[in-house]
Amino acid sequence: MDKAKPFCISKREVWTAYKRVKANGGAAGVDDQTIAEFEKDLSNNLYRLWNRMSSGSYLPPPVWVSSRSVGARCTGCGTAAMLAS
Repeated sequence: MDKAKPFCISKREVWTAYKRVKANGGAAGVDDQTIAEFEKDLSNNLYRLWNRMSSGSYLPPPVWVSSRSVGARCTGCGTAAMLAS
């Protein structure tokens, strides 16, 4: 039985988000993966990202920042793979 993905995220949306990040000169995220490294296997990386996001199985790693007033805290996600968020 062919089951639809629970989240309606098109491959075009992921591609468009990737192009925006690249045009903005996106820097490496917490995973230290640069856009250039991401592009080495671009088709598979974008497919994996789309597949995980549309199935609801993508869990981005936390981003920790430190400040004197608040201390260490988790602020969200920041990886090259999180292009479409």
